[in-house]
Amino acid sequence: MKLKQPLPSYILLIFLFISFTGSSQIEDPLLAEDPLAQKAWVDSIYDSMTLKQKVGQLFMASIWSKNENEADSIRKQIKENYIGGLIFSKGGPVKQAQLTNEFQEMSDVPLLIGMDAEWGLAMRLDSTYALPWNMTLGAIQNNKLIEEAGAAISRHTRRLGVHFNFAPVVDINTNPDNPIIGNRSFGEDKFNVTEKAVAFMSGMHREGVLSSAKHFPGHGDTDSDSHKTLPTINFSSERIDKVELYPYKELIPNGLSSIMVAHLNVPELESENGTPASLSQSIITDILKENMSFNGLIFTDALDMKGVSRNKKPGEVDLDAFLAGNDVLLMSEDITKASASIVEAVNSGQISEERLELSVKKILKAKYKAGLNNFQPIETKNLIEDLYTPQDKALLEELFENAVTLVKNNKALVPVKKLDKKKIAYVNFGNADGRPFLEQMKKYAKVDWVKAESLSGLLEKLEAYNYVVVGFHKPDTSPWASYKFSDKELVWLHEIARKNKTVLSLFARPYAMLDIKSFANLEGIIVGYQNSPVAQRKVVQVLFGAVDAKGKLPVSIKDEFPVGTGFNTSNINRLSYGSPETVGMNSSNLKKIDSIINYAIDKKMTPGAQILIARKGKVIYNKNFGYQTYEKEFPVTDTTIYDLASLTKILATLPLVMELDEEEVLNFDTKLGELLPQMKGSNKENIRLQDMLMHYGRLQAWIPFYISTLDPKTKKLSSEYYSETPSDEFNTKVANNMYIRRDTGDTIINIIKESDLEKRLQYKYSDLPYYLLKYYLESYYQSSLQNITQEHLYKPMGANYTGYLPHTRFDSTQIAPTENDLLWRHQVVRGYVHDQGAAMQGGIGGHAGLFSTANDVAKIMQTYMNGGNYGDEQFLEKETIDKYNTCYYCEDNVRRGVGFDKPQLGEAGPTCNCVSMMSFGHSGFTGTFAWADPEEEIVYVFLSNRTYPDSNNRKLIREDIRSQIQKVIYESIDY
Repeated sequence: MKLKQPLPSYILLIFLFISFTGSSQIEDPLLAEDPLAQKAWVDSIYDSMTLKQKVGQLFMASIWSKNENEADSIRKQIKENYIGGLIFSKGGPVKQAQLTNEFQEMSDVPLLIGMDAEWGLAMRLDSTYALPWNMTLGAIQNNKLIEEAGAAISRHTRRLGVHFNFAPVVDINTNPDNPIIGNRSFGEDKFNVTEKAVAFMSGMHREGVLSSAKHFPGHGDTDSDSHKTLPTINFSSERIDKVELYPYKELIPNGLSSIMVAHLNVPELESENGTPASLSQSIITDILKENMSFNGLIFTDALDMKGVSRNKKPGEVDLDAFLAGNDVLLMSEDITKASASIVEAVNSGQISEERLELSVKKILKAKYKAGLNNFQPIETKNLIEDLYTPQDKALLEELFENAVTLVKNNKALVPVKKLDKKKIAYVNFGNADGRPFLEQMKKYAKVDWVKAESLSGLLEKLEAYNYVVVGFHKPDTSPWASYKFSDKELVWLHEIARKNKTVLSLFARPYAMLDIKSFANLEGIIVGYQNSPVAQRKVVQVLFGAVDAKGKLPVSIKDEFPVGTGFNTSNINRLSYGSPETVGMNSSNLKKIDSIINYAIDKKMTPGAQILIARKGKVIYNKNFGYQTYEKEFPVTDTTIYDLASLTKILATLPLVMELDEEEVLNFDTKLGELLPQMKGSNKENIRLQDMLMHYGRLQAWIPFYISTLDPKTKKLSSEYYSETPSDEFNTKVANNMYIRRDTGDTIINIIKESDLEKRLQYKYSDLPYYLLKYYLESYYQSSLQNITQEHLYKPMGANYTGYLPHTRFDSTQIAPTENDLLWRHQVVRGYVHDQGAAMQGGIGGHAGLFSTANDVAKIMQTYMNGGNYGDEQFLEKETIDKYNTCYYCEDNVRRGVGFDKPQLGEAGPTCNCVSMMSFGHSGFTGTFAWADPEEEIVYVFLSNRTYPDSNNRKLIREDIRSQIQKVIYESIDY
């Protein structure tokens, strides 16, 4: 009897259907879009069944897909007892799909497949996706996101051939000691729980998966586990009606497909003491069916749980459950005995034909609505990929981001501002991994992980810090995992907070705070709810003001923090981090970048690279490739530091010039002779600042200053200019064991002063303006360019890896070498600027000398994109940036802005020719590139050391690798 194809519809059935359908009833949640065809299919199958086959439909058997012995048992149940459905548990998705296909083929009537996938298939299966637990979702204020969560999980379950997801959990968790619900509940507020459940259910139904609210009449206020015993709900019927039953009253009229009845002792609703709700006719039939008018499917909770099975023999409990009003008997201990008991009860008249027909037809209607009238085998190709999509990742990030709850925020400690005034320590508590939290913090500021064996030792170390972040990390393996502080941690937390400005970041259920005796000294508390790496990173982004704090506590924590507590904060224009799909980019297309750069590395265009892409203020691609050298000793990491070469111009010198323009110290018409008195009387005296920065001032492109310091005969370093040891005369360090005369800077100025101008007024790229501006800026501020940029720019931005002379601040193994210099320095150049002219200036040049990471470069470029604002600091005014980001001589075929490079006006140029004309940036000789496009809100940073080991290696440039990557970026824009 393989009736798996839809049957024809008959006109007569239309009139029969209409005549028996009343408009005053709550809509049948199992009714299909074509009720006529559904009724025909259901009736035809029901009428062709034997009694034993009808009874078999009531059973949903359990199977672990990883257990082959259980598979044999299911084969037997299908053949001998004609079971109606399966609930899959532990295993893997491919094996489950294979078994489902096999079992469906075996079964005369298609099987109804169910699963517990409350937070996704990962609740039961490996290699599948997990969305946040309900407690986390309960903190989210945008219920549209909850709907999307329900829809995403349902896309996965449907793809795996699952028709029923036993969700949403609608228990109102008013008992913090509840051992089985807890994180599975949306919280303690009945209105919030109900709104979330309705939204989640809507998402499920949108994707064609049937819902099942649980655990009726309410498992939220228990302190025992019904898997092990029979919990008691000792509340009045009025309380149960107003609280526990409230979600069901709202879900039922909204089309709830089914309800699962719990194994609970509820004396106020069931007079027979010790009778579980799952076996109670008064609770199921009288209250749920009649009083609440529920006509969807009714499932028992698992019948092998001790809460229901401890006082019953196998088979007896199933009969009692059916007599009480349940439709589907879930996970029977002995289906054969149970089936025989029910068949006998029907034959004896204990169960009427009408009663059996009601349940069996409801089950068949559900099967039709789930599409089982036209069952198609599950396609196993690409199954794993389909269950783990970029859209899922994007949703996961959005959910965690919207859940983060700022519970306490004395003195507006969050978000962290004035980074140049902060010295931040991280202290970790708990027994789970907190590295994603620490690594993300280091993307924003210098943060030290402070550890000690003793409390006194820790407090002593923390005296050096003025901002302490305590991360409490508990395992994220399951919603039932331990979440409490140890006694030692509570003491340490109290003392840390008493002596330091402290923010507690909680990566566990909020109930962990119940053991904290006093919150008085804790100035900030942020709840991330779970220790997922995504949750950890999102808490950091709230902490540093990259995203808003939006969540609200779904439960109460003592009197201090009632349900709904949560401070809202606004982002302060720092970069956030997330997946491409959250900002309209296609992650699959962006993977082409990996191929391009790996090809470049394979062809030895560069030994390695950092590539970063941000859109709409969010870093959505930040990857490291290859090694610092071809010897592959040190892999490139997020904190590998690169020589930026000419990016120095727009990341160091230019913003300082713009700053002085705003202060009316200089302007476009300021002459070079006014900036540097040494230039008065020279042929350069009247060159305007604007023309100089646009490379339109007739200055020579480059002067090889170092050549005049070599012995003309041997071409080796002249002792007149160099020494291997420092002294008063030789005090400027060029490289390891290499010092140049102190008057070199004056010599460079004089050489530039005496140099010829180009004969024709035309565009010619030149480093010389930035040599001169370095001396001007240092003279104006009476400080080195190194110190000026740190104080004015990098420290306030949290660009902690950016600056001159990295060898004085970082281990050399963290810095990518730029060349094995065989002509001048006769050593591997590592941590010292590659550019010879900047090296002769002690490594601090206006045109070169800056080192950084891609993440730090992105901060500076994003500052420009933000109209000069970053981290709530106004570094420059938008009008100033726009003024300098303008091409004033386009008619003369000069593409440059004032300091900034701009897109090509013809074919040749620095970009992919696919960027907007508003975009700007610069490239660097060592293989670097930074570009910002305000129109598409994109920042692109490419850092490499293509000059290692030989600066004559121009393969990266010839094959236009940086522009190829930029082209892929723009092709990856979805909206």
